[in-house]
Amino acid sequence: MNNALRITAFAAALAATFGTAYGVGRSVDPLVAAEDRPAQQHGGHGGGEEGGAKPAADHAPGGLQISEGGYTLDLATPTVRAGARTEIRFAVKDDSGRKVTAYQREHGKELHFILASTDLTQYRHLHPVRAADGTWSTPVDLPEAGDYRVFADFTPAAADAGNLTLGADLAVSGAYRPAALPAPGATAEVDGYRVVLGGELRAGRSGELKLSVSRNGRPVTDLQPYLGAYGHLVALRSGDLAYLHVHPNEGGPGPEVSFTATAPSAGTYRLFLDFKHEGKVRTAAFTVRVAEPGNDDGGHREGGAGAPAGHAH
Repeated sequence: MNNALRITAFAAALAATFGTAYGVGRSVDPLVAAEDRPAQQHGGHGGGEEGGAKPAADHAPGGLQISEGGYTLDLATPTVRAGARTEIRFAVKDDSGRKVTAYQREHGKELHFILASTDLTQYRHLHPVRAADGTWSTPVDLPEAGDYRVFADFTPAAADAGNLTLGADLAVSGAYRPAALPAPGATAEVDGYRVVLGGELRAGRSGELKLSVSRNGRPVTDLQPYLGAYGHLVALRSGDLAYLHVHPNEGGPGPEVSFTATAPSAGTYRLFLDFKHEGKVRTAAFTVRVAEPGNDDGGHREGGAGAPAGHAH
């Protein structure tokens, strides 16, 4: 075979190899195509689900990607020190590299900033301040070293933009002592309040979660609005920290707050409920296991509740 024929044959083989590899990659990792899905199908501030069963793939969670829909989360402070009060700075950039300065307000804020350790024992729901140039900043004091994930939950003001949740890694330096995920249970205690979790979180199907708040054995019937709602719920999937953020169904100021949510897959999740009473926001945390769709328990909650992971500020 002459040189020209050898080169032609090699190029054809190489093209076939890369084509096969690309097809395998797409088939084993459905999250690769997350940015191609409509924005409303991602976890985010508009997260309440309606209707009946939908396949889990239709509910791709947010926070797994740093860029999506033409926007990128630029974390300017990728490292902080444990136990030291530090200012975290970041920006959201459009596909031209410009900092975004115009947002739609969701629940009273232009952007919600969630921070969690990868072992899901530390959690913060923060509301940073935006400078005129589009740079966001917020102080934070994290007591434990380790790997963290930050989430920016926002809706750009651009007419064709939907709600997005972008994520980035944050390193907290110091002596690292990894903690085990708290065991499932249906009760959480925080600052003298008892929060009981009922209902179910299901894979690929909408389900109702009900959280009842009491103190000293008495139901709390005068919860205060926090960001325009009587409660805010964030769910993070253990392992990859896939993010879901839903808001309450219609209801009064307690003692029960209900949410409608859909888990994107089976697995273990950590749920964080922010509620406000007597002028202070508190966070109750639960561990929940979600079964595979079609199992005998129908994806029923096996339990919730662990020690509270932190307070929103």
